[in-house]
Amino acid sequence: MVVPRFSIGAIPMIDSRTAPYAATLLRAALGILFLAHAGLKLFVFTPAGTAQFFASLGLPGPLAYLVILGETAGGLALILGIYSRIVALALTPILLGAIATVHGPAGFFFTNPNGGWEFLALWIVGLVALALVGDGAYALRPTPGGSGRRVTA
Repeated sequence: MVVPRFSIGAIPMIDSRTAPYAATLLRAALGILFLAHAGLKLFVFTPAGTAQFFASLGLPGPLAYLVILGETAGGLALILGIYSRIVALALTPILLGAIATVHGPAGFFFTNPNGGWEFLALWIVGLVALALVGDGAYALRPTPGGSGRRVTA
């Protein structure tokens, strides 16, 4: 299906030729961010250390393992283009939880002690934008019923 080309006067608002590639770039960048944060929890803080940190926040320690699994599986699914629109929305609560427990009380700016929530908010906007724009080009398993042009070669 071809994405319609909307315009104001002679200026196109969405370029249907490049939009699928933009979605793919966004999808890959978001997926890499999730893998990087999962790797931080796995290899730097360790899963046990991450669970202990979650417990210090008043969260169930085992939730840390689910977050690590979600970040890893979700990051890979985004990069590969496996139900990206659904995965993008499913990963949003992880970031909202990070804002609510750690980064929100630190203030807005990410340079604040304990890192503020501005980066996480931008990350959420990227996930929502991906869910709205579609899976993009080269998605291995596009979201069923999704719209947008699928580019396979």
